[in-house]
This record gives sequence, C-alpha cells and structure tokens, in this order.
Amino acid sequence: MISRRNLLIGGAAIPFLSYVNLTQAFADTPKDILVVAQQIDNMTSLDPHESFEAVGSEIAGNIYHKLVHPNLENADQVDGGLAESWEADADGKVFTFKMRAGAKFASGAPVTAEDAAFSLQRAVKMNKGPAFIITQFGFTAENVEQQIKAVDDKTLKITLEKPVSLSFLLYCLSANVGSIVEKKVVLENVAGDDFGNGWLQKNSAGSGEWVLMAWKPSESVTLKVNPEGAYKGNIKRIILRHVVDPSSQLLMLQKGDADIARNLTTEQLRTLQGDENYTLVQKGVASLVLISLNQKNPNLAKPQVWQAVKWAIDYKGIQQNIVPLTHKIHQSFLPEGFPGAVNDTPFQKDVEKAKALMAEAGLAGGFDIVMDHYSAQPYPDIAQALQANLAEIGIRVQLQAAENRQVLTKMRAREHQMALSAWGSDYFDPHANADVFNINLDNSDNAKTKPFLWRSSWQDAEMTKKAEEARDEKDPQKRIQLYEALQKAHMEHSPFALMLQTKTTAACRKAVSGMRLGTLSDSHSYAGIAKA
Repeated sequence: MISRRNLLIGGAAIPFLSYVNLTQAFADTPKDILVVAQQIDNMTSLDPHESFEAVGSEIAGNIYHKLVHPNLENADQVDGGLAESWEADADGKVFTFKMRAGAKFASGAPVTAEDAAFSLQRAVKMNKGPAFIITQFGFTAENVEQQIKAVDDKTLKITLEKPVSLSFLLYCLSANVGSIVEKKVVLENVAGDDFGNGWLQKNSAGSGEWVLMAWKPSESVTLKVNPEGAYKGNIKRIILRHVVDPSSQLLMLQKGDADIARNLTTEQLRTLQGDENYTLVQKGVASLVLISLNQKNPNLAKPQVWQAVKWAIDYKGIQQNIVPLTHKIHQSFLPEGFPGAVNDTPFQKDVEKAKALMAEAGLAGGFDIVMDHYSAQPYPDIAQALQANLAEIGIRVQLQAAENRQVLTKMRAREHQMALSAWGSDYFDPHANADVFNINLDNSDNAKTKPFLWRSSWQDAEMTKKAEEARDEKDPQKRIQLYEALQKAHMEHSPFALMLQTKTTAACRKAVSGMRLGTLSDSHSYAGIAKA
C-alpha cells in the first residue's frame, strides 16, 4: 500500500507458548488465551512514536492510550481518552486539556499531564516517520518544551504560533504518534540520546488494556493483560502468530489452532459464510484502490481522458466478480468511516459516454499506454479487467506487474504512465487525504515535498486553495461541508480514478466475542475480547 508509512516469545514464558508453535493440530486453545493467525511481518518497531506500519500501529493501539480518540459510532465526533475535557481560546492558538482521574500505567503509577507533555515532546524530538502528524503544527525540537507543557498534574497546555481548527488538532492527537508513555519508565531505559527508543521498540510503558510481553520478528507477538487497565474479560494472554499463507490461517481456524484469522481471501471467507461455528467481523478500512494518470504523458493530461477512464470502468463487475468480500466500491479520496467522507458513486460503466469524451479530446482512435500494478492478488485480476474495459474505448493498455516496492519506486520517480495502486491514510482527519490528493505547492522534479498528486505531475491551484480552506476552517460543521465539496470537485476534476475501498475481516470461532475493527489499524481493538 502507498502511504507515508511505508514477535519475542521467550523460553521463560508459560508452557503453552511452545505448545502453540508446534505444527500439529490440537483441540481448542485454552479459554484464557487468544491465538490470532495473522501476517505480522511488516513491523520494524513497537515504539508508538516510531511505528508507522499497519500491524505495529494496531499492536501499539492496544498497549497505549491517547488524549482523545474518534467516536466509534460517529466519525464526526471525538471522545475523551486520557483527557476528560479540552478547550480552545478565542484565537485558536492555545488548547488546554484536563486529564482524566484514575488512569494508571501498567506499573501502577497514575497518568499525569507531565507524562502527556513528555510523550508529545518525545515524538517531536525523535522525529521518526509519524512525527509529521504533530510537527505540521509548527513544533520543533527547539520549541516543543515551551509550546507543549504541563501546568500541573492534571492540566496540559498546547500553544501554537498559528491558529488551527480544534477538530484538526484533536484528530491528529488521536493518531498512534499521540500515544502517552510513562515518562519515568522510558527515561530509566534511555541509551545515549535515543530517548529510550531502543528499549521501547521491544517493551512497553503504556496504560492500555494490554502489555507487551515479547516480540519475535516475523514469528509472533505476545501480549498480557494490564492489571491496572480497564479490561474486564477472561483473556489473560494474546498470541499473534505470523502465518503468511491465508490457506494455513483458515486451516488453523477450522482445527481450533487459532481463535481468529485475520487475512483470509474472498474464496476462503465464502467457506465460512453461513456457518454458525464462525463469526465474520468486517470493517471498511482506510485503504483505497485507484488508477493514477501521469500528467507528463500528453494524452493522459487531457481532462476529457480523465473522465473517459472513469466512465469506462466496470466498477460493479470488478467488485462483484473479483473482490466481493474484501473490497467495496468507493469513488472519493476520503474512505468511508472518516469524518466528512462522501460515499456517492457517480461513475458507472458507460462506454458510449466514455467514447464521446475520447472524441472530444481528439483521441477517437485511442492510444497505447503502459499500466504498472502490484503483482500480488487481487491487483493482477483487477488490472486485466481494467485492460478489457479501457480497450472498449480505444485505450490499449499494456500491463506491467511488479512487487509493491517496485511500483512505488517508479511512481515516486514519476516514471509511470498509468498505475494501479493503493493509498492508505496516515491519521484520522480529512486533511490526511485531502492534503496528498490536492495540495502540491511545487510541481518541479526536485520539489522538497512530494505528495501523492506530485507523483503524477498534477498541480491545481484552485484545488489546493479549497483544501487549505477546509483544513483551517474553525467551525467543525462548516469544515466538514468544505471537505464534502472538495471530494465532489476532486471526483470530477482530477487525474485519479478511485474505485474501491478495502474491507478487513476478522474471522472468529464461535466462542470468541468482542473483536472490534476500526477504519485505521490503530483502532483494531482487543479491549472487549472474550471467549465462552
């Protein structure tokens, strides 16, 4: 997936840990231990101020709490986490948070405003991958201690140089990089000037429902219940086992070797549908499948061609025949589940309309083009369907498959013509995607910042202006309205054909309840998990 983001079981652990690593099947897993079969090999760190891969963010989201978090039922609403209340001054520059009483770290120590200030300062000073979510507000290693500080144990004050929307700040603080760590524990484990990063990559110091026991890369992650946390279920330990092959995940689930399987394909999910022994928990996640048209190609630079491509695609056929249980049709740059997401689907296959647009562009005879795409399924099947769709309007597509990283490298060098790829959101605010799909301040080849639209050599001053206005709007309702209008304008006037949104599924055995999936990976939660 394109995005800025681009397990130790020790011998001293309980005997079951070695038992579950055996290849032979056994009866159901112990009642107080949850075993999850999942692909977990994309992690490089479990430090919440560094981790930016999907699985690492998910695990950190179960170990740490933030000041605030999005409401699970209403994406336009933010709820308190470690902060019970907050307010902004009239100028939109000073934000005051009151900490919730009673919250404790796994060590038993209370969570204070000083821990919160230290955590946000640490994220800025370390300046790892996800730091931009916070540093975009003007924080630097030099000023952050003056601009983010504890007034007392219960009061945190954040001061900005420029006014911003309160909702924008809150959504950014709800990202994984806004996780609150225990200052004392982290400082006790500092090595040189690493801010405790080396230690926190494989240990935890949070107040979440779970504590990291061990991480063995590309093998397993083990979590234990936080005795000071809010978890009330009967699970004492969670073991995430790295299982690459979805077929193996399904077999483990069916034999009782796993309680949950996380990466099953459409065909495998079909075998479980309607079976009372399993529950399928599904959620649309912030991953969009789209075609990018590089504006360096003179044919692709014509707005009529943008529209022709969008009207040539058989969205319904692709979704129903190739990815019915893993993707849904979605045509705007904000994923469903985000604040202000537009779920309208104005485009459908209309060959005659698409041909008329091609003629209007002076390309009635069509043209030849190369389309790069990921080599892993379902992208090859989708690419072949698109090839057939576009051939009907005269666009003769040569398909070029490559590994994910190779396609991304080509796009980042602006060397593609057309590209079928995916984009994953970085944080839970409309600006996360509005920025990368609309704001390109420097379209030169050596630009300092190179957002997603830069990769396709597209720049539009009016779209940039609209995105910046929406970002800075202080009134929450008006801000959402501006993002809705921006998405509709982007659908009609951009060289991107957005097609699908990914759905993630947790296939659970009947005894399992309380699995929760979120739009972003750090919202996938085991906080309410239990086994009958």
